[in-house]
Amino acid sequence: MDQREWATQLIESEARGLSDRLDLIRPFVLTETMVIAAAPPYDSLWRVERFLFESREQLRREIREFLTWLRGPGRQAGAHEQQRRFVILRLAFNNMLAQYDLFTEAITQRSEHRTGVWLSGLDILAADAMRVDVAGFTGAPMVCYLSRGAGAAIRRTRTRLPGGRSNPVAIIRIPRERMIGSGIASSLIHEVGHEGAAQLGLVESLRSDILKASKSQPNRGWDVWYRWISEIVADCWSVGTIGLTSTVGLLAVVGLPKFFVFRPSASDPHPTPYLRVLISTRMGEALYPHPQWAAMRSTWKSLYPIAAVPAEQRAALEKQETTISAFVDLLLNHRSPALRGKRLGEIWPVSQRTPAKLLALHTAWRGDLGVMARQSPSLVFAVVGQAKMAGRITPEVEAELLRDLLSAWAVRSSLKQPTRSNEARAGISRRAS
Repeated sequence: MDQREWATQLIESEARGLSDRLDLIRPFVLTETMVIAAAPPYDSLWRVERFLFESREQLRREIREFLTWLRGPGRQAGAHEQQRRFVILRLAFNNMLAQYDLFTEAITQRSEHRTGVWLSGLDILAADAMRVDVAGFTGAPMVCYLSRGAGAAIRRTRTRLPGGRSNPVAIIRIPRERMIGSGIASSLIHEVGHEGAAQLGLVESLRSDILKASKSQPNRGWDVWYRWISEIVADCWSVGTIGLTSTVGLLAVVGLPKFFVFRPSASDPHPTPYLRVLISTRMGEALYPHPQWAAMRSTWKSLYPIAAVPAEQRAALEKQETTISAFVDLLLNHRSPALRGKRLGEIWPVSQRTPAKLLALHTAWRGDLGVMARQSPSLVFAVVGQAKMAGRITPEVEAELLRDLLSAWAVRSSLKQPTRSNEARAGISRRAS
């Protein structure tokens, strides 16, 4: 066998090996052991399976086309050209594996005893938090999973995945150390806010307003708000949805050694933690006027006394603090075409989240799990968090209650799942055997 034949045979063997390994990747619905109540939302799982199926089918076509070329016209091509085309094919295979691995962690955790069901309950909370009072807004399919670390994160829909395809569902990473207390809703709904803000184009439209304000009020630190707005609008989504529970949860995230709490953010899109909590309390105060917000500010400042900060750094922080109220007014009064005539501060169920109403609901529900399981999940988290801060329930009672509610929501949702369509059945079962 001459050198050309040897090279062609070697490359063909590698390509056929790719095809064989590709067939080992099976749909999640055939490989996972999760109970039905732990399954991700039907629409989300169907989108993921369809997305991965289409990726595998595209790669199969490319492998077949390559082998056809290699056995035909490609046999006369130089070994370098055969290898160039194969390397591109192998890169596509690795991109497909990267796509698969991206969803694997979110899906396989559903097989963990109890945790899988709680994650399903958090999916329902996320979907509930995405509902806002904007005509025609439908939100996005979302799936939650746990990871170590103090912060949450999201891979939003329509962002590019390895290989260039758009992400079909939002994947929300939640810190495992926050399972389970009302504070987990703060992190989760913040990430939901990133997805909602992206779909409504809020960051871009708010930056336009900030630029206008900076021209009319120069030297007022508007450049900082311009840089931080993506994180602040996500915090606002959380405060607008669950009230004080959001700010209390934020404290757990940014309660760090004082060096980090006061450190300037430079190019970081996250506000300086010291200021971020103050912004959260000001948003809450504007949406739900109540003395609790001033008390929360005082508490935060007592935990991190600014007097201990070097003079120059302290002066910069205090100057920025004086602009918070004006900025929050701009934020909540923001209007854009995507909001369909509403102000930003009007898209959340603010009237149902006042401290007095939340505590009244806590009294009316009397801890009845059956009654609470029939309520909006975000409302329940707001009520439970407010009740804990009012000293009506202990952290231990809160944790037990929320675990039971997440399980109840998961079970209730699993009993409402639609029957899989013929299209979906074909998409996720092909080449399963």
